[in-house]
Amino acid sequence: MATTRSAHTVWEGSLTEGSGTVTFDSSGIGEQAVSWPARAEQANGKTSPEELIAAAHSSCFSMALSHGLTGAGTPPSRLTTSADVTFQPGTGITGIHLTVEGTVPGIDEDAFVAAAEDAKANCPVSQALTGTTITLTAKLG
Repeated sequence: MATTRSAHTVWEGSLTEGSGTVTFDSSGIGEQAVSWPARAEQANGKTSPEELIAAAHSSCFSMALSHGLTGAGTPPSRLTTSADVTFQPGTGITGIHLTVEGTVPGIDEDAFVAAAEDAKANCPVSQALTGTTITLTAKLG
């Protein structure tokens, strides 16, 4: 069964002087302010497309890794994943780096890294971002 999730943004003004609000329609978790300075300089309490991609990627990757580890008979106790999305004004998104630390009983470091590499390659968000270089650091905690 396919699912669709939705958000919308209202933007007012020019790129550099304007601002907007992104609303998370599907979840109803609220609204977040967005602006060019928050994207290209300091966040100052506002979000950016890159932060939203980082949130999507870190959560999708964690789910994919958990699924792969569980399927291999070594379900994780805990996975802590961060995604760092780099944005260069005038160029765009230049890379994403995933960092994961896991507590996984019954697995060694090599098997964990292999499972993490598989999740990086196969999570749906990674697949949607195939035009971007995605790197990974994985270790057991």
